[in-house]
Amino acid sequence: MTHLPEVLPRSTMTMTSAALALQEGRLVAFPTETVYGLGADATNDKAVAAIFATKGRPQFNPLIVHIAHSDEAAGLVTLNEAAHALMLRFWPGPLTLVLKRLPDCPISLLCSAGLDTLAIRCPSHPLARELIEAAGVPLAAPSANRSGAVSPTTAQHVAESFRENVHPDFAYILAGGRSAVGLESTVLDLSGDIPTLLRPGAVLREEIEETLGQKVALAQADHAISAPGMLASHYAPTAPVRLNTRTPQAGEAYLAFGPGKLPAGVTSLNLSENADLEEAAANLFAYLRQLDATTPAGIAVAPVPEVGLGIAINDRLRRAEVR
Repeated sequence: MTHLPEVLPRSTMTMTSAALALQEGRLVAFPTETVYGLGADATNDKAVAAIFATKGRPQFNPLIVHIAHSDEAAGLVTLNEAAHALMLRFWPGPLTLVLKRLPDCPISLLCSAGLDTLAIRCPSHPLARELIEAAGVPLAAPSANRSGAVSPTTAQHVAESFRENVHPDFAYILAGGRSAVGLESTVLDLSGDIPTLLRPGAVLREEIEETLGQKVALAQADHAISAPGMLASHYAPTAPVRLNTRTPQAGEAYLAFGPGKLPAGVTSLNLSENADLEEAAANLFAYLRQLDATTPAGIAVAPVPEVGLGIAINDRLRRAEVR
């Protein structure tokens, strides 16, 4: 009989059960403001290894470690002036910082994939922070889906991702509604001399530059994989994705953006009829999943402007397009 993780509604009892499972080295999926994460005790090598096994994730792709309070970062990484400024403005929230590990950092080296850096963030979702506090340890938590697939923004998405061959240590899915942001966190590398944006997200490059009072570099194509989401092919539905088109081909589903009629006779969804990038970001992964579930020959995607959150949306779409 196939083991399936139990979906738990929010309550004091279920929070206790989820925290106990984490303390026992098991896995719990939980909501954050970005997407749902597949959590494990970040100090437990075996538990972190179970994340990789459950997702089918390449071992060289690091994991983000989640903490309940920003002051906990000082016990894990070397904080610099830039980190303090960004933590003060954006934490708790959808910003991940990559910093040098402390020599006595208790976090499993598997989270760093053999590097001397660690990706950490403090989520703003109250259920995520409550779970971290209840577990009493930082949680390693990539997106709660099979590696490379579309990220989950609801508990149902998580359950759908793990219908078969589920790792026996995957205990629970903690339900907490739909993720408000709908895109993974912005990832900024502060481990070197120049702040470098590794992955765009809801915290914009311009906001970071304003806070730091300096320009932020963009990671080059040959940049070492020092944080999650840097693989060229990522966030991909089963159907091939074709970008920047207003005319779907025969057999394709269509992901629209902005005002206008949807094409007749085509399975279509609109990321935002009002061309609202925040709404589009929140809908992106859910809509890709819905269209993919219709088993189309492909998914054609309308142009999305490369401004603000559109930069992060296009980043995810380009990674979904790569095969």
